[in-house]
Amino acid sequence: MELIKLVNALPGAVAQGLIWGLMAIGVYITFRILDVADLTVDGSLATGGAVAAMLITSGYSVWVALLAAFVVGLLAGLLTGCFHTLMGIPAILAGILTQLGLYSINLRIMGGKANTAISANKFYLLVSLRNVRSWAIQNPIFVLILFTAVVVLLLYWFFGTELGSSLRATGANQKMARAQGINTNHNILLGLMLSNGLVALSGALLAQYQGFADVNMGRGAIVIGLAAVIIGEVVFGKLFRNFAMKLVAVTIGAIVYYLVIQVVLWLGLDANDLKLLTALVVGIFLGVPYWKNQILSRTKGSKGGPRNAEN
Repeated sequence: MELIKLVNALPGAVAQGLIWGLMAIGVYITFRILDVADLTVDGSLATGGAVAAMLITSGYSVWVALLAAFVVGLLAGLLTGCFHTLMGIPAILAGILTQLGLYSINLRIMGGKANTAISANKFYLLVSLRNVRSWAIQNPIFVLILFTAVVVLLLYWFFGTELGSSLRATGANQKMARAQGINTNHNILLGLMLSNGLVALSGALLAQYQGFADVNMGRGAIVIGLAAVIIGEVVFGKLFRNFAMKLVAVTIGAIVYYLVIQVVLWLGLDANDLKLLTALVVGIFLGVPYWKNQILSRTKGSKGGPRNAEN
């Protein structure tokens, strides 16, 4: 009986992982490509959900709601970028400032209410929890796989362009990029905007999936995003070398994260300890590359020691 409960919960975990995988791709852009620590995502995810919920309940198409969510995410990233590049505020603090301001903005968007419901009985939604175990095309897993594939292909194309390549060069080495005539501040702005646009888009999908938008729905999002990025890199780093496949690995990392969470809950963990578990999972996976390098360096040192002694 308990095993059946776990099996029934797995499709929901996969669907959630796909939604948060889009957010994790946004985190990957700032964390890995730009090499910038951006904490805006905790606020921009909720902003995307709030905008989508209010537009859908006002009678607008779900596609209009998704587009609007992406645009407000771009604006959130632009604000953080301006704090960082124009005012000289460190990126991590700039993200905190934007995140703090977005809390009040999200409340205003939702008319002063902490949450807004969007029932699948009243509105057409692109993804909904109620369809997660059906085998119809409305199953959110099928929809989200297609949606993620389109996003990954668009990003793969963009980062192959001259502008996308200059953005990657900015993250790799800002001094060298500036020496080549690249406007690094412009690229940082663009990267933060693109990242938060994807995060807000993820928030819009999450609000539809769970049936409501909440002002606190983005709390801890950066930790989940980092967990997905690190899990994807640790598990698939040697298998996926292509840039597009690295983005796919990040999405799979989010799915793995939610599957692990579901299994742990099934084993009896108190739901109140989820944040603690998340912190531990991220900490462990962040430490894996360091431990691996330490083991490899010791192994090489032990192998090289006798030869050096003979010489």
